[in-house]
Amino acid sequence: MKLAGLAFAGPAAAAQILEAAAAEVMEFTQQAEATSLGSGTLDHLDLAVTEFNHAYSLKPPKAVFDAVLDYRRKVDRFLKDDHTHRQERDLRAFAGWLSELLAWLAHDLGNARTGLAFATDAFIQGRQAGHGQLCAWAMDAAASINLYEQRPAKAREAALKGLSEAPAGHPLTMRLHAQAARAAAADAEGFTTAFQTAEDAYRLLPPRSPRRFGMDVAPLADYALTSYPATSFIWLGQAEQARQHAEHAFATYEAAPAASWSPSREAIARIDLALAHAQLGDPDDAVALGHQALASARVVDSVRSRAGDLTTFLTRRYPRQAAVEGLRERLAAAVDAARPALTAATPSGA
Repeated sequence: MKLAGLAFAGPAAAAQILEAAAAEVMEFTQQAEATSLGSGTLDHLDLAVTEFNHAYSLKPPKAVFDAVLDYRRKVDRFLKDDHTHRQERDLRAFAGWLSELLAWLAHDLGNARTGLAFATDAFIQGRQAGHGQLCAWAMDAAASINLYEQRPAKAREAALKGLSEAPAGHPLTMRLHAQAARAAAADAEGFTTAFQTAEDAYRLLPPRSPRRFGMDVAPLADYALTSYPATSFIWLGQAEQARQHAEHAFATYEAAPAASWSPSREAIARIDLALAHAQLGDPDDAVALGHQALASARVVDSVRSRAGDLTTFLTRRYPRQAAVEGLRERLAAAVDAARPALTAATPSGA
């Protein structure tokens, strides 16, 4: 109303109105820049998320889960305080990255419901931050968790949802195609076409791969193209194909640089190889590989789950093998040992 009065005001009154408007605009600007975040907060969060991602495969999942959850709660408090629009986008992205990591950690600790809840949160935070790649990583986690929960249709749905957000020519895109292929194998439908798409995406990757929190993500594509088909061919009952891919996967893990080495993925490769040997009529090698997998430095829930598949198959196929019972007992001890950590790692209300 004041500015509308300029058309009818005299020179002195008009000048007064404009001066008042200038002061008002200054308030608008101050409000746009108002923030309660300390000057180094975002840098600190960036460093923390990077360190957590480096610690993921090296430290016990329960210890990492607790530390990451503490930071996720801190970011939630920051989002409720005063901050600029740009800072909100950054905070949403950090919230999403923390939730994506918590999804994997909850999965490692055996709580699929919590893992999927965090994967969903990571996707939503990524959407709010305008961060498509974060959304795609979140759905990669959701696809894996759903597969281990024997929900292949949900796993494929998550993989396709991630592909809609994944950047072209990125190893993550190839990995999500491989997830979709693995889900198709679990359903025994459409695997060949889906896996061919993953192989095509792999061949189109650029010579220099992007980095994620300082780590090269290309090995994740290599793992997906070897380990995922090994599991898929086991589910499809094609033992010789499974053996070849499992051996390739195992060699890929052994040759991985220290920064991207994953003892849990290596253990799963051993179990895939064990299952292939079991299907091919070699229970002794299968049991030996099963013991090696359970001796891993990181026996998380996915390892225990796949070891359960192995012992179930061996018990059914070779019911009189004493060595099989020994592997079952070792797995049962590993499951019992994991229960306290699983109970303690579930946040209230998750």
